Amino acid sequence: MALTLIQKQEVVSEIADIASKALSAVAAEYRGLTVEQMTKLRSEARNAGVYLQIVKNTLARRALEGTAFACMQKGLVGPLILGFSLEDPGAVARVMKEYAATNEKFSIRLVAFGGKLLAPDDLDTLASLPTYDQAVSKLIALLQAPVAKLVRTINEVPGKLVRTLAAIREAKEQQNS
Repeated sequence: MALTLIQKQEVVSEIADIASKALSAVAAEYRGLTVEQMTKLRSEARNAGVYLQIVKNTLARRALEGTAFACMQKGLVGPLILGFSLEDPGAVARVMKEYAATNEKFSIRLVAFGGKLLAPDDLDTLASLPTYDQAVSKLIALLQAPVAKLVRTINEVPGKLVRTLAAIREAKEQQNS
């Protein structure tokens, strides 16, 4: 069923809106996958906060114009599914990577992050980026480390004094006995 001009314009504006808000994008070839397999992928993506869309390449090229993902335009060839990460830059890469590991017919074609087109091999690097919560916890741990070390150092002075006094007392007790 062919799309009308109005429907095409709606698709382009929706993808353009998502792409303007997205942090990273991945395009993968899905040729040979069943509807069940695609439904599973969409479910995993939904749970991870990833936007997935199968769209005609000509419409996708128009939608990506003027966004950080315009670098993907030349690579939009063949049956592709576009995935956009809206909250966590590594979310789309993690979903696609896990899915590609279990489905040999699903292959990653394009990876974009920060306005740059990356090699499909860089999917692992993008997938290893920490989530927001992980990044915040690492930052807090880094900020706490110097303070904790200072407190331990300050606390060590009276502790050392107490141990020294205890050793002197024991030495005197043994001398008197």
